[in-house]
Amino acid sequence: MRTALYIALGIFGAAFTWFWIVAVLSDRTEREKPTWLDLGIGLVVNFFDALGIGSFATSTSCFKLWNLVPDEKIPGTLNVGVTLPAVLEAFLYMAVVDVDPVTLTSMISAAVVGSWLGARVVSRWPRRKIQIGMGITLLITATFGVLTQLHFFPGGGDLLGLAGPNLIVAVAVSGALGALMTLGIGFFAPCMMVIYLMGMNPKAAFPIMMGSVAFLGPVASVPFIRQRRYSLKSALGLTIGGIPGVLLAAYLVKSLPLGAVRWLVIVVVVYTASMMLRSAMLERARVKLAVEQIPEMP
Repeated sequence: MRTALYIALGIFGAAFTWFWIVAVLSDRTEREKPTWLDLGIGLVVNFFDALGIGSFATSTSCFKLWNLVPDEKIPGTLNVGVTLPAVLEAFLYMAVVDVDPVTLTSMISAAVVGSWLGARVVSRWPRRKIQIGMGITLLITATFGVLTQLHFFPGGGDLLGLAGPNLIVAVAVSGALGALMTLGIGFFAPCMMVIYLMGMNPKAAFPIMMGSVAFLGPVASVPFIRQRRYSLKSALGLTIGGIPGVLLAAYLVKSLPLGAVRWLVIVVVVYTASMMLRSAMLERARVKLAVEQIPEMP
């Protein structure tokens, strides 16, 4: 079954790459190339992503800090940009970490179905709705991070797989997280929480998380590409810079003060969430002002 997953992952990755190339070549409205800043963001956020910290919240923070991507295009840019680095992560972690094939395949499949349903909704949302949604989901992500740092979640157990009701719950949650990922909420933190609560070995989270994101990435990204609801420049930066970032984390890093890094990420995420919600309030005020200035019909 693991070999079948490798083959399917390769097919998904190749098909997504081909679809994206064709879409870019056929779209002549955007030809701006990624800058060194875009590439640097891709390298750094995917470096930490491969360590299990996640990349969505940090990428969103960078996009807001440097005003690189319009708010309504952030979910699409995230999903499109991290797909190929996630495929690489999945190959690496599924090869070195043992986990029950049934549990792995079931949770990945549920995440893919969830992303397929979610992307078709989020890719059509207006700017303010996305700002509110991302602001709330970033705060949820930060909450998960704080609870994890304060050790409010169980530390896991020795299980490498699930069965019966526990597997059903894990699959259902994985599907929900796949749908929420299309809104920009990271998959890693809540997925880790579920795995810990089920008594699984914490290491088993990595192939499940990486594999889920790798498989659902192409599925979630296609609607955003078709709707042109993403920034090509920043998505390419995440992809091109992200691949060496993943390799650097996987092969060169032996130890990092990840606890301190996670606290820093939490602070940045809360700040970004507040900025996103503030933007939504300003957007509402602008719309209200514009309506009030429309002259009444005689």
